Amino acid sequence: MEKMKVLIPTDFSVQPEYAYILVNKLSQKTPIDIHFVHVLNFPESVVLESNGNISTCGEIDMNYVESQRDIAARKLSMLNNLYGPEVQTHLLSGKINQTIIQFAEKNQFDLIAMGTKGAWGLKEKISGTETQFIARKSTVPVLSLMCDRSNLELNNLLLVHQFEETQQQDLHLLKKLIAAFQPKIHLLQVAKSKTESNEKIIHNMEIFAKNNAIQDFETHVIQDQDVERGVIHFNQMNNMDLVCIGTHGRGGSIFHSSATEKLINHMFKPIISFHLK
Repeated sequence: MEKMKVLIPTDFSVQPEYAYILVNKLSQKTPIDIHFVHVLNFPESVVLESNGNISTCGEIDMNYVESQRDIAARKLSMLNNLYGPEVQTHLLSGKINQTIIQFAEKNQFDLIAMGTKGAWGLKEKISGTETQFIARKSTVPVLSLMCDRSNLELNNLLLVHQFEETQQQDLHLLKKLIAAFQPKIHLLQVAKSKTESNEKIIHNMEIFAKNNAIQDFETHVIQDQDVERGVIHFNQMNNMDLVCIGTHGRGGSIFHSSATEKLINHMFKPIISFHLK
């Protein structure tokens, strides 16, 4: 079976540990290459070379920069001691979100796995979370979670979509999970009104499933105020193990918010977000 390549960004807090625990749980059913990455948030004038040397053309305290590099390198080494030599570690510098996305895309990772503290209220509107921003911009799917999911059994997977779009999507990660765990796939559309019949939506779901080679599935249509509330209410009634939802990557302002990003910030179930065509 082809290995899945997973990148876990870490700031050495407990949230990346949650991501590792879940990814390690998944590795019991499908082979996974696990990589940790830590990004030093240095100015653009500072360059961290592949051999660990630092060069700069700006006025900056090199002793401070080198000490931060050495501290991060020691902490990454501790991860190797904790999780084993098969776990690979990377130390990079730059703008955190942009550097993680570029590294994941350049090295063809299948998944970015991130623990998140979530965000609510004013904090969400002004700053959001690193996970939310990466999910918005990354073409690599993002797995987000807020707490320890070491007891996860992947039996029921919820795929949220607006099934007016029935064309084939890039669901290679989802298909790897289906092959490894053989879960029941629950196709869900949240309707804000009854302007379109459930029969039409379910017909579109069946076309979508055929176009994307999804076989063992159930169809669900519920009416709610918005997608976020609909997904949360559906999960409360049906207790899904994992939520998959696509994004067009258009969130990021007070005037335009993304249902996917809201779920990343608010929902305690593990969520995989992927970019829609």
